[in-house]
Amino acid sequence: MTTATAPAHASDALADRETLRLCTAGSVDDGKSTFVGRLLHDTRSVLADQLASVERTSADRGFDGLDLSLLVDGLRAEREQGITIDVAYRYFATDRRTFILADTPGHVQYTRNTVTGVSTSQVVVLLIDARHGEVEQTRRHLTVAALLGVRTVVLAVNKIDLVDFDEQVFRDIESDARAVADDLGIDDLKVVPISALLGDNVVERGENMDWYTGPTVLEILEGVEVARGRANDLDFRFPVQYVIREHASDYRGYAGRVKAGTVHVGDTVTLPEGREAVVAHIDTPDGEVDSATAGDSVVLRLDREIDIVRGDLIAGPGRPADTRRFAATVVGLSDKELTRGKRVKIRYGTKLTRGRVTSVDTSVDSLVSIDDAAPVAEGADLTVGLNDIAHVTVDVAEALPVEDYAARGAVGSFLVVDQADGDTLAAGLVGTRLG
Repeated sequence: MTTATAPAHASDALADRETLRLCTAGSVDDGKSTFVGRLLHDTRSVLADQLASVERTSADRGFDGLDLSLLVDGLRAEREQGITIDVAYRYFATDRRTFILADTPGHVQYTRNTVTGVSTSQVVVLLIDARHGEVEQTRRHLTVAALLGVRTVVLAVNKIDLVDFDEQVFRDIESDARAVADDLGIDDLKVVPISALLGDNVVERGENMDWYTGPTVLEILEGVEVARGRANDLDFRFPVQYVIREHASDYRGYAGRVKAGTVHVGDTVTLPEGREAVVAHIDTPDGEVDSATAGDSVVLRLDREIDIVRGDLIAGPGRPADTRRFAATVVGLSDKELTRGKRVKIRYGTKLTRGRVTSVDTSVDSLVSIDDAAPVAEGADLTVGLNDIAHVTVDVAEALPVEDYAARGAVGSFLVVDQADGDTLAAGLVGTRLG
């Protein structure tokens, strides 16, 4: 049984624990609010006054026991009011590690918010109603997880109590889900039958499913190896944000944030047009340092004076080749549609350049639909609207050192911007394609 009691010196212990970032997803009414509430309650991550309020409200509504969805009901209330909402973050801990949970909306019209939550997570917990099985939104969320490179997905088959804890119902859903995951290239799918309402197999095992001998959801989350520094494992990438010049002292430095990899004083770096230089100094507000790694904001000084401007990339020896055309997957973030031939601006790293959507090649909706949708007529133009996901081809006016999306967007992510008013139209992932 998982022990969730906090130690006496909680602040010291928490500081030493690993942190796993995860997100919850699922279709409307799959019980996601109750599931998140159950996690918080059973790991003793709820304040006493908050729990007392839930007890009172549950009793007032005639609820038998605790309505744990009330712990996250503020988010749901916003949804019922039709307010456009963002991802809500929850925090909880066990003796083994701490967790940051991105609670994403279930409605199709909030797909862009789901993408936000998944993009920062290592694990996705995807809820599915045992009464309904796999639905289109299930495939959509699995597709988003695959596009963003999530390797571990926990499929929590919820409301199993409403089908009398039927093992065959669970096995049929499990089989269908594994087939979809295999098609999408998700290599670590965990499928767990749960009752968030009763608590079975969320944190504690429960007594209603002797036929299930696998781990609970929390045991899976505690056992997943926390990915450390995936961005650090990549080659060095440093998009220049600002060039600092002090003519009196002849100082020239290139300010920015290390997006991937590590750089040391003395390293040879590659620059635009195939040029090279050696890192002579690495400056920070606290003085010079010998090295900088992904996430560090620093100023690089090189051993020679080279014409570098904002938007240029300073990279390691494996610098990506510059290109003026690339394939990508985009998620619509605006009511303004992206269409074939639309002229836009592309923000890649710190570079902003003119571009054009050469083609909208495939709508991911056609890949995730479980219905026999009518095929798109040959030659028909596809568009990308709000919350749509599509494969596109993009041309840019200036060649960019683009590379495939990796490490949660440390490299390979970009924005599509309206030329007229600067609105962000879509977020993009270079090179990611499904189907």
